[in-house]
Amino acid sequence: MPGDNAAKALIDTLNGLLADYFALYLKTKNYHWHVKGPQFHDLHLLFDTQATELFALTDVIAERVRKNGGSTLTSIGAIAGRTAIADDDRSGVDAMAMVAALRDDNAALVKRIRAAKAAATEAGDNATEGMADDWTDQAEQRVWFLSSILG
Repeated sequence: MPGDNAAKALIDTLNGLLADYFALYLKTKNYHWHVKGPQFHDLHLLFDTQATELFALTDVIAERVRKNGGSTLTSIGAIAGRTAIADDDRSGVDAMAMVAALRDDNAALVKRIRAAKAAATEAGDNATEGMADDWTDQAEQRVWFLSSILG
């Protein structure tokens, strides 16, 4: 039977993942709002679709934390303190630089999801372990789409 330390590690890992999802959601929305150039229409729609996907999983991940007996992130400061996703406060970023940044951030997210899956396995949380496969698939699809744009 998994120990208390494994459960605490899972909660900590999930909260880090939750912070990453929120940070990547905001970054993706920022790019959605500020993208310019010949591919504006397509990128504007793609970024919005991807942001919607990211935001939809925040509640699911937070509920996994709660179902495992933990407390979730409580503020923007808590998110900022836990995320591995770098902010981009600029509004005039080149469209292809946006695509590259989001590709790299989603690739990093895949690694964080895999760490969460490993923590779930260690803690005996089969539900989170199974969900992580879907989260990975979605993030890998975002990486693929963004990589394909870059050629």
